[in-house]
Amino acid sequence: MNTLPTPLATSPLSTWLDYLEQLHSKTIDLGLDRVRRVAQRLGLLTPAPVVYTVAGTNGKGTTCRTLEAILMAAGYRVGVYGSPHLLHYRERVRIQHRELDDAAHAAAFAGVEAGRDGVSLTYFEFGTLAALYLFKQAALDAVILEVGLGGRLDATNIVDPSVAVVTSIALDHTDWLGDTRESIGREKAGIFRGAAPAVVGEPDMPDSIGAVAQACGAHLLRRGVDWDFSVEAQEWRWRDAHRHIEGLPLPQVPLANAATALAALCYGPLPVDDAAIRQGLRDAVLPGRFQQLSEAPRLILDVSHNPHAAAYLAQRLRALPARGRLRMVIGMLSDKDIAGTLACLTPLVDQWYCAPLAGPRGAAVSALTAHLPADAQAFDGVEQAWRQAMADAAADDTVVVCGSFHTVAHVMAALASGETGGK
Repeated sequence: MNTLPTPLATSPLSTWLDYLEQLHSKTIDLGLDRVRRVAQRLGLLTPAPVVYTVAGTNGKGTTCRTLEAILMAAGYRVGVYGSPHLLHYRERVRIQHRELDDAAHAAAFAGVEAGRDGVSLTYFEFGTLAALYLFKQAALDAVILEVGLGGRLDATNIVDPSVAVVTSIALDHTDWLGDTRESIGREKAGIFRGAAPAVVGEPDMPDSIGAVAQACGAHLLRRGVDWDFSVEAQEWRWRDAHRHIEGLPLPQVPLANAATALAALCYGPLPVDDAAIRQGLRDAVLPGRFQQLSEAPRLILDVSHNPHAAAYLAQRLRALPARGRLRMVIGMLSDKDIAGTLACLTPLVDQWYCAPLAGPRGAAVSALTAHLPADAQAFDGVEQAWRQAMADAAADDTVVVCGSFHTVAHVMAALASGETGGK
């Protein structure tokens, strides 16, 4: 429980974040009663006239970013709440695609603290309420909420969405959500609301999602059934029974996620024209998602951390022009499917560079090397592994950093400090 004094509205953001980490006895405590009670007291349950809530095993962040980019291109004022962050807590809240300064976050935390009246909140719950507090003050047209874990009992689900989105369903967080796609689908579909559009981008939709939609009266809109997309050369098209949009530019985010975002917009209450869609698709970029930062050697950062995401990463890597050797820097959390994730990538990798991640959830190097070839190299930290990979790489090689948000964050921080790795 909390042992720190309550910070002030003028306290540094770091002081508030330390306070939040000690406030509740559990890191994760799924349930809506406590957080809803505080939100009602503060008047935060309707942060904007239109709300898009996005759940899914993978693809949430890029789907949210695409929604944001297209809505902004259409002239709407937009706020986005997402997690986790890579380098700074400020990344979690954007208004008009801009991060807010530390003082704004501290003031929002102070506002929530003043209104919680002793109700215990987890770090994520407190942060969610603070984001809603900031959105409420900003007079926005739309808010986009990225679910943190699952959906049904996630803190973001205190807000009734105008459009609910499920991007994909795969096995992850099985200790919390169940160990089948059906149970995970049921949890994620918990964001659906009666009569509201429920857009599903997962092509192999578990039956449980349809059952939840039917039970609550949501308007289920399935990829491959109610809407779909296709690629032609360097363009793609999106279509449903009422709208065909041709000649769309290929986005820098995964196409399936861009198409799912487009479905959410086409079925939602805010009109977007074709010009805004095209502009938004060109603007949608999210750090750490197949992010290429150099060319000789080619350096790619990707936060993939489960088999479903690793399979997509492998697909993207295979599509690159063939050249040199592939060197992979990997660090993972121990509660992830390490064997399944590595199995998706091993056929492509010429040399592995393995590193532990700090903290109680971090996987030891031995947990990685147990599933890798005997020549996999072990290091004391991600930065050391990355530096060695870059030093070993020839100009035509590719270095990929992946396995966790934490792994990518280590390298991003090193790059931000001016390091280039290598020779």
